[in-house]
Amino acid sequence: MAAVTAAMVKELREMTGAGMMDCKKALAATDGDMDKAVDFLREKGLAAAAKKAGRIAAEGIVKTVVEGKKAAIVEVNSETDFVAKNADFNAYVADVANQALSTSAENLDAFLAEKWNKDTTKTVAEALSSEIAIIGENLNIRRFAQVEENNGFVASYIHMGGKIGVLVDVETDVINGNIEEMAKNVAMQVAAIKPMYTSESEVDPDYIAKEKEILTAAAKNEKPDANDKIITGMVMGRIKKELKEICLLDQVYVKAEDGKQSVGAYVAEVAKANGANITIKGFVRYETGEGLEKKVDDFAAEVAAQAGM
Repeated sequence: MAAVTAAMVKELREMTGAGMMDCKKALAATDGDMDKAVDFLREKGLAAAAKKAGRIAAEGIVKTVVEGKKAAIVEVNSETDFVAKNADFNAYVADVANQALSTSAENLDAFLAEKWNKDTTKTVAEALSSEIAIIGENLNIRRFAQVEENNGFVASYIHMGGKIGVLVDVETDVINGNIEEMAKNVAMQVAAIKPMYTSESEVDPDYIAKEKEILTAAAKNEKPDANDKIITGMVMGRIKKELKEICLLDQVYVKAEDGKQSVGAYVAEVAKANGANITIKGFVRYETGEGLEKKVDDFAAEVAAQAGM
C-alpha cells in the first residue's frame, strides 16, 4: 500500500476542496491513486459538499423532539429560506433531532463523528455531506442540546415553523393539562422575550460586578455631586431592573392580565391551583441564524460579473 504523504493530501484538497481528513481517508482507501481518490470523494458527496462550503448558511430551521422524559433540540442551517421550507430538508433535520436525542456526544465534533442512526455505514458528517450533494446548497449542523427531567417533564415549543425553538425543563410532582399548558406558555415567553437566565441565581457574579462598575461610572457622570449612598441606590435600582429583563422568572409574564405579574408568580399561581410543587429548572432557546452573518445578494452585480462587465 502506497504511503499517503502530506503533499498528496494537500494536492487532493486543492483539487476537490474537501476536508483534510476526508482527503487522507480517500487516499488511504484508493492506495494513493489521485484520480480514484477524487472519485471516492465525489461518490461520498464530499467533493460536492466542499465546493459549497464557502457559502454562508444562515437560514434553516430549529427542530425539537420529545420522547418520554427526554428531549432534544437542533439547529440546522441552509443558505436560503426556500430550502429551509423544503419537505426533504425538514425530514432530514427531523432525523438530526432524533440523532441528538439518542447521542452520548458531549460536543458537536463528537456528534459529527458518530455513526448516523439511519445508515450506520456513514458518520453524521458524511450523511450531512450526502444531503448537501442532494439538495445543492451548503448545509450546517450548527448546534444541539439534550434536556432530561425524570421528576417532571420537558415542554417544547416551535415558533414560526422553526425560526425559534424552545425546550423548558419543568420539575413537578403533578402533571395534568393545566400544568402542561403553563409550561407551553412559559416556553412561548422564552421564545418571545429571549431571557438570558432562568433566575437571578444563575447570573454570573462577574457579570454583576462588571455591571456595577459600568453603572457606577454612569451614575457619577449623571450626578457628580451625589454622595456614595445615592450612587449605590441608583446602581442597585438599575441592576434590579436589568435582572427583571434578562431573568425568565422575574420577567413580566406576557399574558398577565394586569400587565404586572411575573413569570415566577404565574408559575406559583398554577402550582397552587393544582396542588403541585413546580420548579422551572432551565430552558434552551435556539433562533435560526442567530449571530451569523447573512448573505445579501446583489443580483445586478452578479449579472454584470457573468457578462464580463
